[in-house]
Amino acid sequence: MTVIEKIKTSQHPLISVEFFPPKTDAAQAAFEKGAAELAKIHPDFVSVTCGAGGSAAGPTLTVSRQLHSGGYDIVMPHCTCVGMSRADLAKSSDELVTHGFKSIMALRGDPPRGGEAFKPDPDGFRYAAELVAFLRDRHPQLCLGVAGYPEKHPEAPTFEEDIRHLKEKVDAGADFITTQLFLDNSAYFQFVNRCRAAGISIPIVPGLLPVISLEQIRRMQTFCDFHVPAKLLNSLEAAQNDPVAMERIGLHWAIEQISELVERGVPGIHLYLLNRAKTAFYPELFACLSRIRGQ
Repeated sequence: MTVIEKIKTSQHPLISVEFFPPKTDAAQAAFEKGAAELAKIHPDFVSVTCGAGGSAAGPTLTVSRQLHSGGYDIVMPHCTCVGMSRADLAKSSDELVTHGFKSIMALRGDPPRGGEAFKPDPDGFRYAAELVAFLRDRHPQLCLGVAGYPEKHPEAPTFEEDIRHLKEKVDAGADFITTQLFLDNSAYFQFVNRCRAAGISIPIVPGLLPVISLEQIRRMQTFCDFHVPAKLLNSLEAAQNDPVAMERIGLHWAIEQISELVERGVPGIHLYLLNRAKTAFYPELFACLSRIRGQ
């Protein structure tokens, strides 16, 4: 089954989790332990990034295969344009399909760490819409996800321009959208309204980051624009000398976000857990996710 088939047939909002390929032996061990733990909450699907800067297609396939063999039914590897020629993308996508993956997250990708601007391979693609069109033509059966930015892509001059580029990805053959993280639900609902007004009708899955510290927020904001509501920021600042309290504040905030989003009929919740399996087992968050799944 593909992700879009799961979205269309599920009786409840989907729960999905994003993994990234570990870079060290210690991180690999932690990933394997965490993946085994997270399987207990039975995510409807999981995605696997290409690492910082969009590289590491090989590790993405390796991790995707590990997850699939470890009991995750629907695994969606990321595929990006970073450092990839058309021939590279053909080979990579062919390999993913050969190994049985039916859903791919198609992204332009961010500049390599330290880079100032995205530079496509001389024989590659400049935009995600081109990648979507390429994959749709080469593997028509694939389910293709794309990214959306509730608070605007940092490179887009206006919201209107950003939505126009998103519409190009949809017209090229995208099946669903997963959003970049946001901490204010109003940003998501406004984004959905802009998309629908622009003629974008495919499912839009909200992506959430359960915050665990001020440091985490500041680190994430170096490569992703998002607003931190004053209420959350003030609470975290007041507890910044107490890591346990900060984590509790952030997780309760995520629970409130999830509850409102589900109540208002979102197709799913995509969690950016950053390979931290224990986050999902915070008692209140685990209970929230279990209620969504009807467990």
